[in-house]
Amino acid sequence: MMLSTMFHSLTAPLRGKAATAELAIAHDYLTQRGGAERVVLSMHQAFPEATIYTTLYDPENTYPEFKDAKIVVSPLNKVAVFRKNHRLALPLLPIASSLLRVPAKKALVSSTGWAHGFNFTGQSYIYCHSPARWLYLTDQYLGDHSGRLATAAIRVLRPALIRWDQWAARKAGPYVANSTTISRRIANVYDKLADVIFPPYSVAEDAPEQPIAGLEDFLADGDYFLIVSRLLPYKNVDKAVEAFSGSDKKLLVIGAGPMADELRAMSGENVQFASNISDAELRYAYHHCAALLAVSYEDFGLTPLEVGSFGKPTIALHAGGYLDTITPGLNGSFIDESTPAEIRNAVFNFDAGEWDAAAIKEHMRGFSEERFIRQLRVFLDSQ
Repeated sequence: MMLSTMFHSLTAPLRGKAATAELAIAHDYLTQRGGAERVVLSMHQAFPEATIYTTLYDPENTYPEFKDAKIVVSPLNKVAVFRKNHRLALPLLPIASSLLRVPAKKALVSSTGWAHGFNFTGQSYIYCHSPARWLYLTDQYLGDHSGRLATAAIRVLRPALIRWDQWAARKAGPYVANSTTISRRIANVYDKLADVIFPPYSVAEDAPEQPIAGLEDFLADGDYFLIVSRLLPYKNVDKAVEAFSGSDKKLLVIGAGPMADELRAMSGENVQFASNISDAELRYAYHHCAALLAVSYEDFGLTPLEVGSFGKPTIALHAGGYLDTITPGLNGSFIDESTPAEIRNAVFNFDAGEWDAAAIKEHMRGFSEERFIRQLRVFLDSQ
């Protein structure tokens, strides 16, 4: 009853009518900096006049380019704690998503589990990064480090959330997937066929760079390995940190998340951390690293493309989206498991002289933003 009363008052502004636009963009929530948010920026680049609809928007913690867009949010955005931690809104997100009206003839939808359930007045076109990981890959998503409260909440709510998610998928329009792995997962979870449109990398390798403040000496020799990742259990950053423990190899971890304090506590001086850095600082980190480590199971994984645009290789887990983007011997190498021992072995056997920067950059052209936008336009015109 309390939840019903709360939403009756919060959703009053949503019940009015709005003019119907030709095209809108929709995304789950814009509260962080990650690959999915990069894709939404590319969608915004393709259709700058389209309004972006999302449940939550935190301009200070997502990409600053969104400040140039017109963004419509759900009433949940009035609750500051939800903007800072969207996971706390989990019980309310199905309601908020279902009530978020998108008045457009066509809606281009970037979804990892919520936006495909928005209230579309016209045809929706779903660009699926993955069916909700917390529902269909729960153990992998939670990992070994999730708090008891978070684990218990997902376990209790999971049956109801699956029912909502399946309902949302049935009423949604056509799907495309961001990788071969996700195309198969969409077929298994939703019984839908989905072609693949690879997401683009959008880090401009020819734009200005600057060292990360406070880490100038650490980065100066260009002999560090790099991880760019949210600090969540399934990202396996802890396995990489452990692999570097007690060695003379250097690791830079760029990212934020609930495991930040734990990871810092287990790290020596050869492992450094940075978060909420500028794009110029990120470009510097990519340009001057020895190689990227991509050791989590990713549905696609943009970071090998981003580092590859600077001619740098990737050591990746032989799984998921990396199978679409990594060609061994050309732009990277694989490890079979994300264990400290395998990561350590790959790092100690890495030879920077084996890699052809020009060939890596050429490989990246197949994942350009221009190609992505062109394929999106074809998708939107398909039905």
